[in-house]
Amino acid sequence: MTASTRPRATGRVTLADVAHLAGVSPITVSRALRGERAVAAELVAKVQAAADTLGYVPNPAARALASGQSSHVAVLIPMLSNALFVDVLEALQQTLRQAGYQTLIGITHYDPSEEESLLREQLLHRPAGLIVTGLERNEATRSLIAQSGVPCVHLMTAQAPEGAYCVGFSQRDAGHDLTRHLLDQGHQRIAFAAAQLDPRTLQRLEGWRQALQAAGRYDATLEWLNPAASSLSLGARMFEQIIGQQPPVDAIFFCNDDLAQGALLAALRLGVAVPQRVAIAGFNDLTGSDQMLPPLTTVRTPRAEIGQAAGQMLVALMQGETVASPCINLGYTLQLRDSA
Repeated sequence: MTASTRPRATGRVTLADVAHLAGVSPITVSRALRGERAVAAELVAKVQAAADTLGYVPNPAARALASGQSSHVAVLIPMLSNALFVDVLEALQQTLRQAGYQTLIGITHYDPSEEESLLREQLLHRPAGLIVTGLERNEATRSLIAQSGVPCVHLMTAQAPEGAYCVGFSQRDAGHDLTRHLLDQGHQRIAFAAAQLDPRTLQRLEGWRQALQAAGRYDATLEWLNPAASSLSLGARMFEQIIGQQPPVDAIFFCNDDLAQGALLAALRLGVAVPQRVAIAGFNDLTGSDQMLPPLTTVRTPRAEIGQAAGQMLVALMQGETVASPCINLGYTLQLRDSA
């Protein structure tokens, strides 16, 4: 790069630098890089060559500020260490990219104040759309979403207030149906073991309670709730505690497969027969659940389908189209295997 082609300021290459090197106006550079048909092919090639020489990368935030339009979507999810959200995010991002949008991801760690802070930061970039997880958040965040005027879709829930959009399934119904299955198998004392205690876990807990109460089998001592982060090791420890409960339990519904997988490994180590001594069930049908000994009974949740449907719904909203239904319930499937 010669002195005449080197950016003159602090090192950031600007549109004006590209225009100077290409010998055209800045507006021609802008139009050429946007792919507008009105710009001649030879000019586009000339501008692209200058941009490549300088290493110029368009600033999407500046473009959005100038045009009033944005090509990115803000996505707020609780965590990336959970395969559940990885599967959702992969399908969501693929769907949005096919429509010409990029994702700006924020991790909330199930913390309402962190979600609020991330949303404030992302709204500064004027996103074209917004994806959030669930409906439970603080009033400040609700107000930010409502006042932003940005189309918003809620993940992992099938019910939303009037005027809101959502894609998911009923966590409560899924928890109820898995518990009902355990009851139908003849189990009398079914424990519910949970970690993290996020809103969706508590909805599964409510479904478990409703099923046991309807069957006259509910006992508050069967609730094992731990606010710690979910993991295989925590599932093993919880299993060791629950298996010693008196009167003994004959089934354990773990709120997710991480805990249930850890429990199955602990049962193998301790010589506890599953399901003969105690049945074990999980939730989400994560990778490896079908390979456990015995294979884990669980609830398959449509994670990729949720990501794809949410992306399609948001694209329609961002483009000013009317969606057929504001809330899409994709359901769930009981994966009945040998552990319960």
